[in-house]
Amino acid sequence: MIVRVGSGVAKRKIQDEQEVIRWFQEGRTYQWMIDEYKRKYDIETVASMWGNFRRRRGLDRRITRDDDLIPWEVDERHRWKYPVAMLRVEARLRDGRDLTDNERDRLKSWKEMLAEQNAVVHYDPDTEEGFSYIPRQEGDDDLIHRPARKTTSRPNADKR
Repeated sequence: MIVRVGSGVAKRKIQDEQEVIRWFQEGRTYQWMIDEYKRKYDIETVASMWGNFRRRRGLDRRITRDDDLIPWEVDERHRWKYPVAMLRVEARLRDGRDLTDNERDRLKSWKEMLAEQNAVVHYDPDTEEGFSYIPRQEGDDDLIHRPARKTTSRPNADKR
């Protein structure tokens, strides 16, 4: 990424690509990278710059975005509800990511509960809770009651 500086001379924002690649491998957050670049190089950056760098270099996402498991535009007040948190853990598992023992235990217990109740996750943004469990219906082939169409504004960018 090249930016113009006061003298009109172009200067690269990324000072050391190998350093940045190592940060991605270490799982550093975009905010950490923004803060570290400001501290270390006195260079202002934004999260989208780091995401673009990751994508251009073919680096793995640190998070897993699975719009098949979470096909809804989830209202901000519902983003940390237990059902969607468990769907995110399941997405990481399906993506081959490492889970903590606690995450594995919680996910196993949650999926057992769904199986015992023959239930799936349903999302209705117009309700206070947002997420609920409903009886599995014809066509419910996974952990969720699939909506007629995906409404997420954040599809998996790596599938495009």
